[in-house]
Amino acid sequence: MSTAWTVRTARTADSEAAPGNGALDAAQAALAAEHAAVYGYGVVGGRVGSARRSEATGAHAAHRARRDALARTVRDLGGTPAAAAPAYDLPFPVPDSAAAVRLAAELEDRVAGVYSDLVRASEGPLRREAAGALREAAVRAVRWRGTGVAFPGLAERA
Repeated sequence: MSTAWTVRTARTADSEAAPGNGALDAAQAALAAEHAAVYGYGVVGGRVGSARRSEATGAHAAHRARRDALARTVRDLGGTPAAAAPAYDLPFPVPDSAAAVRLAAELEDRVAGVYSDLVRASEGPLRREAAGALREAAVRAVRWRGTGVAFPGLAERA
């Protein structure tokens, strides 16, 4: 069984028990997005052409590191980190290298979206870390897609 690709509304029992804890909710959503991105980059790495395989490997490693850091952040905020699903439904079929490149850009757009929520919900060091993660995702999306968006992380709200 796979999990739907929707990651913006991911919540755990801990975050539900503490209504109004926007930073915890946003960190849990970012963690869920990172779990999905790690999974998605497994697909990207298996389908992308050899010319971009090292880029996919680097992005996979970056998302794993962010995922691990977010798990610590969730614990620091008093929550229990959400576990990764065993599988995720991809937003579209990925039969070839071109589709793998599109998936990588989509992963980065979705990750940027949840980090924009975390920027809004947090302050201090967590906010700076979330802004850095948003920037990294936006840069990777541009590299995959070849073009950028005016306000990374906010495109889906248009």
